[in-house]
Amino acid sequence: MNDILKQITETVGSKKDLLIDAADQIYGFAELSYEEERSSSLLIRLLEQEGFIVNKGVAGIPTAFVGTFGTRRPVIGFLGEYDALDGLSQEGANPKKCPVIPGAPGHGCGHSLLGTGSLGAAIAVKEYLKANNMDGTVLYFGCPAEEGAGSKQFMARAGLFDDCDFCFTWHPSTLNDVSPDSGTAFMGANFSFKGVAAHAGGSPWLGRSALDAAELMSVGCNYLREHIEDGQRIHYAYSDVGGTAPNVVQATSKVKYEVRARTVDAMKQLFERVVKVAKGAALMTETEMEYEITMAFSDCSSNRVLSEIASRCLQEVGAPKWEETDFALAKQFLDSYDTIQRNGIETSIKERFGEDALGEILKASLHTGVIPYDYSKRRYMGGSSDVGDVSYATPTCELHVATCCIGNIGHTWQMAGQANSSIGYKGMLTAATAMAYSAITVAQDPEIMQKAREEYIKKSGGRYVCPLPDDVLPPIGRY
Repeated sequence: MNDILKQITETVGSKKDLLIDAADQIYGFAELSYEEERSSSLLIRLLEQEGFIVNKGVAGIPTAFVGTFGTRRPVIGFLGEYDALDGLSQEGANPKKCPVIPGAPGHGCGHSLLGTGSLGAAIAVKEYLKANNMDGTVLYFGCPAEEGAGSKQFMARAGLFDDCDFCFTWHPSTLNDVSPDSGTAFMGANFSFKGVAAHAGGSPWLGRSALDAAELMSVGCNYLREHIEDGQRIHYAYSDVGGTAPNVVQATSKVKYEVRARTVDAMKQLFERVVKVAKGAALMTETEMEYEITMAFSDCSSNRVLSEIASRCLQEVGAPKWEETDFALAKQFLDSYDTIQRNGIETSIKERFGEDALGEILKASLHTGVIPYDYSKRRYMGGSSDVGDVSYATPTCELHVATCCIGNIGHTWQMAGQANSSIGYKGMLTAATAMAYSAITVAQDPEIMQKAREEYIKKSGGRYVCPLPDDVLPPIGRY
């Protein structure tokens, strides 16, 4: 173990209890997007205790903040998330479905670990700079609402990443790697239809059904699906069906639509096609339609230069140090999936590691290695994240570290339960160590930073362009 990694490992080890306690508290808070008041307050308090100066309520979002330590270059950023998902309350470390509060939110994407692991990395880099009299500034970006309408695009539009030389983040995963894969660009909007109420039995011809309009929009979009590019997606959910009385012609309706595509330009084009469908639905029903764009993320891919460094650093750090109790618990969580889900898990394992490795991997139930970075295996994935907007504002890299059983399905009670277990905590501490080690390695090599910056400029043109219209504000209370 070299001296850099030794110092960082010792710092993260000395903060182990503090970080686990913070993750445990945030898990218990389980606050939804834009409502993370206790979670953000806890992280702010811990940053201030570590000597960071915290700017609160940035980019017009009360639960967003930036913690700063230092004044000189290089400027090293870490991204933290801490929002939960609705309906995924679960007792920690319990491999049987058992909500703490039925129907309440839970950390089914592991963000209780994500924000705290990034905090650990920021503290470790801060301590390294101090101990070695090294120039540098550490920024911790408190980023709420990743599971909702996002925050990083609003923070990027406000210029909060402009002074950052590079940025690291991570995500709880089933595997240990730095992925070359790309996520999709994403846009969401509320489509509202306004009609005329009438007695559905006595005088339906006098009514104009807003619900009919919303349903016709859905029909049109379903026909549109055949004529969009591979990898593009259209999602929808009704938020207002105009009431529950079938003998009333519904005068209002509202439906949320979201589209995904590989690039921002393709996403905007697909969204405009959806808008045309909505206009057609309104025309057919003689109703009025208006829409409000609530969110948009840029496509997401890690900086290749930073990824190659981070992958080597993660391999040196190694997978989390699992114990027999961890393997046993992971096996119980893996066995909790039903037959259809289990078949899907096994298929994904065979595609990744080969059929011959399936039995051994299922027996272990936890990933024990680190997959080397290989850009030639890059794929476009269906998911989206506002981390993509940071990657268009500064060179950015995301690591994945195992915090759950191999093949685990995200946004489930199983993911939540493992986030509040020894498995999740060990993954979180490993991620903090690997990110801090990667950041110091990059910060000490001006040539690497320059190459990462050149790649970023080639990708973005050297300037962040927000996919949202300028007048769109964070939809707090409206998403």
